[in-house]
Amino acid sequence: MNPQLIGIEELTGTYPFDIRQSIKAMRLNRFFWQMREQQARNRWLEDRTSAYDLAGLTEEERTLVDNTDWLGLIRYGVCFFVLEKFARVVKITNLGMYASMRGETLEAFLKTRQVPDAV
Repeated sequence: MNPQLIGIEELTGTYPFDIRQSIKAMRLNRFFWQMREQQARNRWLEDRTSAYDLAGLTEEERTLVDNTDWLGLIRYGVCFFVLEKFARVVKITNLGMYASMRGETLEAFLKTRQVPDAV
């Protein structure tokens, strides 16, 4: 284990992205990275099974994607920066993802931010 991560499990809501997580989630990270290409987006929108088969995703990974389980994907080891690519495909903003990760609606989440005139 990386000595910098000793005790990390005691920090609630912390999900480090390290080499082990990166390797575990490599198929998903590549799948999401490809969402910046129109062809990959169209494939997923038109035929999910084909897109998943082409990416070699496992049943667990397919379920995480189908459920847009943002927090589950992070816990699995997906890099947030590639999740942003997919969020645009399903028309979710970063703030919407954050809210979902907290188990809140976007409106409830915005009320916890110090943003004047937020919803």
